Amino acid sequence: MKTASLTKDLQYNEEKVAVKVLMETEISKEIRILFRKGQVMKEHKAGFPITVAIHQGNINFGVNGEKMILQAGDLISLDANVPHDLHAEEDSIVRLTLSKLDTIDRVKKVIE
Repeated sequence: MKTASLTKDLQYNEEKVAVKVLMETEISKEIRILFRKGQVMKEHKAGFPITVAIHQGNINFGVNGEKMILQAGDLISLDANVPHDLHAEEDSIVRLTLSKLDTIDRVKKVIE
């Protein structure tokens, strides 16, 4: 058994989005992404399917050039290689579920 918290030990980064691996299981990696209002993750693709859950805040989520507002409680899943970007409309906590085969380094490169 493993446990983690999306809301404990929050360490926002004022310069860029803060990314932390919360848990790794046999099938997935669970990532917490902390956004300050106005921070972005530029357009990128994942080589495997992903799921994004908004735990707190509002994210302007772009998919293939189309924008939508995702709010606390919303989920979105994307197939592999779908271009997407995120822009925080307010301070936000996002949970990203990656395939076990995907890497956290890929995610970190998006915010650099």
